[in-house]
Amino acid sequence: MTEAMVDIRGLAKSFNGHIVLDHIDLQMERGTTTAVVGASGCGKTTLLRLIAGFETPGEGTVTIDGHEVASPKRAVAPHRRNVGYVAQDGALFPHLTVGQNIAYGIRGKGRDTVRRRVGELLETVSLNPSFADRRPHQLSGGQQQRVALARALARQPVLMLLDEPFSALDTGLRASTRKVVAELLADAGVTTLLVTHDQEEALSIADQVAVMRDGRFTKVGTPQGVYREPNDRFTAEFLGDCVLMACRVDGGVADSALGRIPLRGNPSDGPGTLMLRPEQLDATAVADDDRGDGIATVLASEFRGHDVLLTVDLGADAEPITVRQHSVAPPAVDAKVRIHVIGSAVVFDERPPHRPGTAPAS
Repeated sequence: MTEAMVDIRGLAKSFNGHIVLDHIDLQMERGTTTAVVGASGCGKTTLLRLIAGFETPGEGTVTIDGHEVASPKRAVAPHRRNVGYVAQDGALFPHLTVGQNIAYGIRGKGRDTVRRRVGELLETVSLNPSFADRRPHQLSGGQQQRVALARALARQPVLMLLDEPFSALDTGLRASTRKVVAELLADAGVTTLLVTHDQEEALSIADQVAVMRDGRFTKVGTPQGVYREPNDRFTAEFLGDCVLMACRVDGGVADSALGRIPLRGNPSDGPGTLMLRPEQLDATAVADDDRGDGIATVLASEFRGHDVLLTVDLGADAEPITVRQHSVAPPAVDAKVRIHVIGSAVVFDERPPHRPGTAPAS
């Protein structure tokens, strides 16, 4: 088994008695990208600062490339950790040119060598070497982030830390910039840790995703794994839209308003909360007199270009659910439909909130 590039064990940090990180573990394999995703204030930026060396842990250790760099008793200085850091706003020096900003990370080389290296780094981040003479205020937001990345790469770090690097960009620019950055880091073979509150960002560019809540990880795994098999309701809802309903588990199958649905994992028999993603459901129009499990009525339809979101009523005491499917010829509002379930589901050992005026699910 190969040694992890980053190995975090039992890491804890408190400020003024308030626990920010609560004894977390995280391993990152060499050359991979890990995204830590969570709401503001959950502790993800503190984790980044501990790895970078800007804070000292209260408990636990941080090991990078086989060297312990942080513990309560020992802390290697940030500039000796061989770590690159890109902040949310890029943090370029406004009084320096682009070339001077990038050269700030290059030490002990002649002027011609530095100039050549700056040009190479600009080309690496898909910018023309002529950008070296510009000032940061003459660049777009996406270009500034690429220069910040080039400056961080200039030190040839073994680990790159990205702190919400795309959040200040508009939607279209954010998507294109993160794609370029992800490809650049992957091509360079740099191990990368990204912290973000953007679920789509985390799922789209990471090899490993860690969902954080109140200083702890609720789930760590592949993007597909954390999205399709969350450990709890919080993780499921944080990563995307969910269809949640009461069910009863018996032998790895859930009985619900959608019929009998196979389950992943090994859930305990008894009542629980069934979780499906909207894209796992497909609504097909049927005759008005059709009956049985999975028969519903379309209450509303929201056109979203490629997709359409249907709000459907399963009747009885079940809450309306959302179905996401292709927008070509979807069932009309008020149409009777049969809901087909694609794949298997997960179930949580909890009950959905009880609606006043309805009988509790059994």
